[in-house]
Amino acid sequence: MTVESTAARKPRSNSSGAGTKRATAKKSPEKPAKKAAAKSAAREAAPHDAPPHDPELVQLLTPEGKRVEHPEFSIDLGPEELRGLYRDMVMARRFDAEAVTLQRQGELGLWPSLLGQEAAQIGSARALRDDDYVFPTYREHGVAWCRGVPPENLLGMFRGVNNGGWDPNSNNFQLYTIVIGSQALHATGYAMGVAKDGADSAVIAYFGDGASSQGDVAESFTFSAVYNAPVVFFCQNNQWAISEPTEKQTRVPLYQRARGYGFPGVRVDGNDVLACLAVTRSALERARRGEGPTLVEAFTYRMGAHTTSDDPTKYRRDEEREAWEAKDPIQRLRTYLETEKIADADWFASLEEEEAALGRRVREAVRAMTDPDPMSIFENVYADGSALVDEERAQFAAYQASFADSAVPVGEGK
Repeated sequence: MTVESTAARKPRSNSSGAGTKRATAKKSPEKPAKKAAAKSAAREAAPHDAPPHDPELVQLLTPEGKRVEHPEFSIDLGPEELRGLYRDMVMARRFDAEAVTLQRQGELGLWPSLLGQEAAQIGSARALRDDDYVFPTYREHGVAWCRGVPPENLLGMFRGVNNGGWDPNSNNFQLYTIVIGSQALHATGYAMGVAKDGADSAVIAYFGDGASSQGDVAESFTFSAVYNAPVVFFCQNNQWAISEPTEKQTRVPLYQRARGYGFPGVRVDGNDVLACLAVTRSALERARRGEGPTLVEAFTYRMGAHTTSDDPTKYRRDEEREAWEAKDPIQRLRTYLETEKIADADWFASLEEEEAALGRRVREAVRAMTDPDPMSIFENVYADGSALVDEERAQFAAYQASFADSAVPVGEGK
């Protein structure tokens, strides 16, 4: 896809040879700057979409819900498995929608929506074995669902009542990582340990296109390649790192970055749950065989805001979102299920009841969360304690007590 506009490449008038010479001789020094400006404007206007003919984009289910084959990646799922993938995506989207609403109602301080990325998360997560280990960012609500983390547990941190809400080792699902890109290093180190232990499990690290520009991610690529770590780097390229488009993150497709580190990279249709499952399963099996890391770029789209504090209308066009809505991951699988008569109206109706029940459960759980003891912030800072923390705890306790000492009974002090 070229980024130079046709206006920038418009040929000069050539009515006569002399005219051409005069135009050349009197060429304004400002024209290069104008050309650069035109190119820049064309880049800004370029749609954030997959190239129309990208032979390296792995796809098994088209946006129209048609099943297709791929020469390297294939998958054979039964009706129950296909319905299960659809159910997972629907439940993840419903939970996410409830969380957004709860934040708007003041029940949560912040929420990062996964809307539009359900196929990338559910497909990759369903490729994992129970003994594999997951290192997420802060948006992997669908992956958490597949790993058995109760949805309401994800909300505690965003309500400010805990620092995570679950035991990472109970589901092999690490706590959410707010620091951009750091989990890639954690995953690489853990994978190196898995290899030294002689286990045949694998590790997967999730991050976004923006995080791929972080030094931590580059370092994790280096270490994983040199030490042949059994790790899969799963990049959800949702086209926008908050307000920065992908073309301002890289000059080449993200999956091609893996070549420079000596391991394979694959670009998959991130809105195709079947392709995401097939590609991730292949990468995990490769890691388990001792063949080292793989970078998977799930080419998808963030349909909502970066977080509930963001306003995407300030930096992206409505037409862009509308184009991606036509590729909705849930609708394309539903079309396939209906066309192939894998699921009927009664099944879809029962699923609607199930997701409504999940919404009620989440709302009730959030509103029942109690505030933690303010003094608990000083617990578990250091394993062996710290004199400085003890001093800070005492100062904070005195500060808290000062409010009680100055309390004035109602009706007095006027």
